[in-house]
Amino acid sequence: MAKIVVSGYYGFDNTGDEAILFSIIQALRARQPNLEITVLSNHPARTIALYQTAAVNRWCCREVAATLKECDLLISGGGSLLQDVTGLKSLAYYLGVIGLARTLGKPVFFYAQGIGPVQTRLGRALMKLVVNRVQVITVRDQESKNDLLAMGINKLPVTVTADPVLGLELAKIDRLPGEQILSRLGLDLTMPVLAVSVRSWREGTKALYAELANCCDRYTVKNWQVLFLPLHFPGDLAASRQVASLMKGKYFLLDQNLTVREFTSVLSYCQIMLGMRLHALIMAAVAGVPVAGITYDPKIDRFLRQLGLAAACSVTGDYDNIRIELDRLVADLTGEGSRLQQKMVDLKSRALYTAEMVKAVLTPFA
Repeated sequence: MAKIVVSGYYGFDNTGDEAILFSIIQALRARQPNLEITVLSNHPARTIALYQTAAVNRWCCREVAATLKECDLLISGGGSLLQDVTGLKSLAYYLGVIGLARTLGKPVFFYAQGIGPVQTRLGRALMKLVVNRVQVITVRDQESKNDLLAMGINKLPVTVTADPVLGLELAKIDRLPGEQILSRLGLDLTMPVLAVSVRSWREGTKALYAELANCCDRYTVKNWQVLFLPLHFPGDLAASRQVASLMKGKYFLLDQNLTVREFTSVLSYCQIMLGMRLHALIMAAVAGVPVAGITYDPKIDRFLRQLGLAAACSVTGDYDNIRIELDRLVADLTGEGSRLQQKMVDLKSRALYTAEMVKAVLTPFA
């Protein structure tokens, strides 16, 4: 029986990253039901309860080393783990786990990683040193592959697949939790819902929040219901409250940290997702909900391009385009939904191909 360890930003109350973990586990177990999975988590007990895996404290070097010593493969990813925008410490952590696995003689598989930005000279040097030692590299978009090549990571092929969450099997998601959650909030499920996912950012957010509030008010007048869906607690909850406080009309705010199953269930009752969070946009797309994206990071633009879309605006300007993009979507919701479904066929296939590649690597250990 093969044993794998999964490293990522797990156990931090971030629904987007939990969706990545959920999707990886779902895809791998569909292909290898007896796979033994251990997650490096910030909250091992919660991870164990949610995913029926083993889990160890990601900050305990002794536990991490012991777990890696017993595994057959380390999976690193997905998500935007390898970047230094949030600081070198984060990049050093994930590269450190990878380096430890290689020191112990364990193969490493990059699972649809989103690379960069890696801007510092030290960060780029560390990337070249460590990543050239792994066994399999898959990335979620072409730009990530280009970033790796630009850093001198060229010892093995880089395969472009797609974000793991794009392979999420929603047929297995029950709509009942979403109905119960929204009904408790007081939403009328016969009326259209504009879902809004915002986060705080370093600059420009006051003007952005004001325009978001104006856009939301325009749709409440048109008998739409505005639902704020935080992904990362507590930061996104505070940002959602800031935008909501600027509105004149009625709004609904989901102030509880949902599981991935609950979040996708809620999304199934929404008609549009207006989002800053990448995985709010991705999960909405998987659910067939047309999206309007606000970019603060290249990963947003990269995903939207995969859908044949451009961002409604950036956090730094062009806020008037939010209204234009929302109006464009509303004018042909059925057509937008159909176009989205067509795009998703290929993206889902590519996302699930990553799991097939893991299966091939693990065949000798089965």
